[in-house]
Amino acid sequence: MPDNKFDFDTPIDRKNTDSIKWNKYQGQNIFPVWVADMDFVSPKAVLKALHDRVDHGVFGYTHPPDELIRILIERMKNHYNWQVSAEWFVWLPGLVTGLNVCCRATGKEDDDVLTTTPIYPPFLSAPGFSSRQLITAPLKQSGDKWTFDFNKFEEAITERTRLFLLCSPYNPVGRVFAKEELLELSSICRKHDIVICSDEIHCDLILDSHKNHMPTASLNQDVEKQVITLMAPSKTYNLPGLGCSFAIIADPDLRHRFRKAMAGIVPHVNTLGYQAALAAYRDGDEWLAALISYLRGNRDIVMKTVNQIPGLKMTPVEATYLAWINARAMGLENPAAFFEQAGVGLSDGTEFGFPGYLRLNFACPRQELIRCLEKMDNAVMKLF
Repeated sequence: MPDNKFDFDTPIDRKNTDSIKWNKYQGQNIFPVWVADMDFVSPKAVLKALHDRVDHGVFGYTHPPDELIRILIERMKNHYNWQVSAEWFVWLPGLVTGLNVCCRATGKEDDDVLTTTPIYPPFLSAPGFSSRQLITAPLKQSGDKWTFDFNKFEEAITERTRLFLLCSPYNPVGRVFAKEELLELSSICRKHDIVICSDEIHCDLILDSHKNHMPTASLNQDVEKQVITLMAPSKTYNLPGLGCSFAIIADPDLRHRFRKAMAGIVPHVNTLGYQAALAAYRDGDEWLAALISYLRGNRDIVMKTVNQIPGLKMTPVEATYLAWINARAMGLENPAAFFEQAGVGLSDGTEFGFPGYLRLNFACPRQELIRCLEKMDNAVMKLF
């Protein structure tokens, strides 16, 4: 379907919408390419569903729609050949909530939670919020690809490690993991009796046409029993402010512990969140195909430009709309602050456990992205 049926090029003014992304630099001439939401209008089907629900005028407590669950069951089967059941779904008001619930649902206070770095910052903070101890193992870069260092990963495991927080596809390095990588990872976790919390919120944003996302839990039935899968429509269809996510948990005992950890703390998903999710998954595929095509074009521009700027280097982005940029060769103590002065607001790699790196969100109109890259290039040229 041609991209011109959908408009991703026209800038949307978000400056007076209480946007976290845009308010950070309010009153400053800095373009935000940091937090992971898109500067695109959501699918028309979603807007219509929300308008229809608002017109109804009553916003009471709401169950997840049966149709939404049926669609998701079909989606898991059609996209991943993964047969899931309706009772496996647990609904959440956000994926970060799911990370924190996973920490509370596995092990005891002072037990260890393992994750890899660099990683989306809530992975690093969730264990502490749950009175768990964070332990980390770094990814390794092999050529132009980030992957697991399985030796360091297993060496990091302690006798008190009860949970591994996995991001797949991986934020911020943009990897789509191969089946062999996930099998090795799950084998190590099974060996040490470790539950895997698999954040798969970017699973619909696969940019490489020859790559396919594989849910960790879909590897085989043994792995399925040890995995809590977290998904949401929020990144895919630009709905993060509507707060609708879900966990898929096959094992009844693990699911019971997860629900128990939620009890009295985690609120229900709101009515509009459910309606937006239903409309997006039911009617948003054509929009999503056009979005993927547009993001590929933006990705290619970022990749080509960044790797031509002295002191900057990035590896290919297979999924997500996030570029992970190595700025260590610039020799700056704070490269994020340097680029803010140039008018570009990026995420600081320190927050991901990797100082000297930057994360760039390229889900914005192309001309605005090009202007950001030009500002970065000009600033570095003056430095060198």
